[in-house]
Amino acid sequence: MGKLSKGLRIADASDDPAGLISSELFRSQISSMDAAMRNNTEAMNYSKTAENALGEMNQLLADARGLSIASGNSATLTSTQLAANQDQINSIVASINRISSSVTYSGRKLLDGSAGVTTQISNTSKVAGFSFGGTANSTTITQTGLVTINQTVAATAALYTATALLTTGAAASGSISVNGVSFTIASGTSGANIASILNAASGQTGVTAAFNVSNQLTLTQTQTGTNRSVNFVDTSGAVSSAANTSASVTGTNATATVTMGGQSVLYTGGSAGADGLTLTDANGNKLSITTGGNAVNTQLMGQVIAQDSSFQIGFLANTTANLALRNMSAGQLGSGVASGVTVNNLDVSTSAGAQTALSVLDKAIDEVSQMRGRIGNFQRNVLESNNRTLASMKENLSNSESSIRDLDVAAEMTTYTKLQVMQQAGMAMLGQANQSGQSVLSLLRG
Repeated sequence: MGKLSKGLRIADASDDPAGLISSELFRSQISSMDAAMRNNTEAMNYSKTAENALGEMNQLLADARGLSIASGNSATLTSTQLAANQDQINSIVASINRISSSVTYSGRKLLDGSAGVTTQISNTSKVAGFSFGGTANSTTITQTGLVTINQTVAATAALYTATALLTTGAAASGSISVNGVSFTIASGTSGANIASILNAASGQTGVTAAFNVSNQLTLTQTQTGTNRSVNFVDTSGAVSSAANTSASVTGTNATATVTMGGQSVLYTGGSAGADGLTLTDANGNKLSITTGGNAVNTQLMGQVIAQDSSFQIGFLANTTANLALRNMSAGQLGSGVASGVTVNNLDVSTSAGAQTALSVLDKAIDEVSQMRGRIGNFQRNVLESNNRTLASMKENLSNSESSIRDLDVAAEMTTYTKLQVMQQAGMAMLGQANQSGQSVLSLLRG
């Protein structure tokens, strides 16, 4: 009756010592799972707060890019209109800085660099920029330390040398094409003048021309790598030894090994259409090498500063996950595209400035989007997956714990009823036996 009143098969240790041990172990694990699931929910809210703020940054950067496109049309804009566009750009930059410095979760700032891994570049002659998301070789960097770079391959620019000797100038009148831009060359035009004609359109072709000591015309890409080519066509043989000469040459991408936190990571240039001096690794981290520092050597690059961004997402020791949130202020976005230019100091008051702003903003948009992608990956493939696993484990462990400690009420009621019936039958038989004896005594007295 005591078990039925409590609903427990094991009310104290004496009922089933071994079963009690198993039940208490399950109970502690179930309680820990509840706490881990709450931690997962907190981590999800933490990451959503950061991701929503970055979404607003994406919109601001897109607006800034639209203003840069408009400012690039300087032939139709007055200085007052350009100044108005610059004012809007300045307001956008102020908003980005406000978001990066003010977005918090439970009193902790998320986007100012204090909630993740940041890098400090000391060797600016070698490295123009380093965008690091906190993961190297799929391992989260959790300790502050030095960063070294070992460049194993130097990037080169595509170079094409025309086959004709221009001792007396162009051999024939005709048209040549450089990266899709056509030029008309008159017979007898000197090599130096041909180079000047081509250089005047370098902004369109991405190629510079020179007249070398061997009286040949040379064409050099302004950027390095396999994605930056020199495509040359000479239909009339103006600067070539034969008509219908064509060529397409590319440069070489740089490669380097970056070492930090005990991890050595290979970075290669030219990924996703980038030039040869913009290197990325398998985790999407991006390294920009300067033109002056483009050489095979090993140098100290700077240091990585790791902040605490760890979440206890499991019920066992060391079952943690890390999310590194980099500094997303305007001064940290878009660096490495143009010397000394970031989103923080864009100038769209001139056509040239607008073109630089577009390149800087494209990189900044990519950086913000990549960070949002990392957060989304953390939410979907770490937190949500882990939460489903914990919920399933909790359900199964709860069933196991219940089967050990809780009472099988149906079976216990059957036993109780059986014993009660047997007791009542025994009492009835005893009562009848007593009554029979009384009857005999009555007869004897009678």
